[in-house]
Amino acid sequence: MPPAPGDREARRKDVSEAVWRVLADKGFGGLTLRAVAAEMDVSTGMLMHYFPTKRALVTHALDLLEKRTADRPRRARPAEGLATVRVMLLDILPLTPGDTARNRVWVSSWDLSLADEQLAAEQADRYTRLRAMVRPHLTAARDLGELPADADPEQLAATAVAFTHGLVVQALFDPVRFPEDVQTALLDGFLTSITVAAH
Repeated sequence: MPPAPGDREARRKDVSEAVWRVLADKGFGGLTLRAVAAEMDVSTGMLMHYFPTKRALVTHALDLLEKRTADRPRRARPAEGLATVRVMLLDILPLTPGDTARNRVWVSSWDLSLADEQLAAEQADRYTRLRAMVRPHLTAARDLGELPADADPEQLAATAVAFTHGLVVQALFDPVRFPEDVQTALLDGFLTSITVAAH
């Protein structure tokens, strides 16, 4: 018998928390109905009222990951221009345990996304939105004279996102070589290089 509407909503938060704990511990490779059921100490049959298929579970997990990423604490935005770009990119890097956990889960989702056309399109949309968030601040930097008048904010946004996510992957796989201070220094060097190179 399916749960009553009130019970369903009351339980949904518990289910989401269990999904997140499995993701944080095992990544998307270990995300199964059986694993979530074991985390909650319930039957897989109960969970199937929420997730009738593995695809439904994965879709919920990606939505949950995106929401947690959007709701995470962020650094205060400083003045317009490159200072704000720097803060936005720092917020992406795995500089804290929470940011590291989120990034590990994101990276673990890539294999699934590459194998599924719809998930791949959704992932591409996420990157499009991220570049669109950075671009106005690069435009402001150009208008403020921090970048030359012929700088292309669209191209610079793509370059900045590509650099930052490349650094994320290296830091996840080799945290000893890429601790917080090294990641920050590399990001600062990158921002300096695009400013100098543009001149």
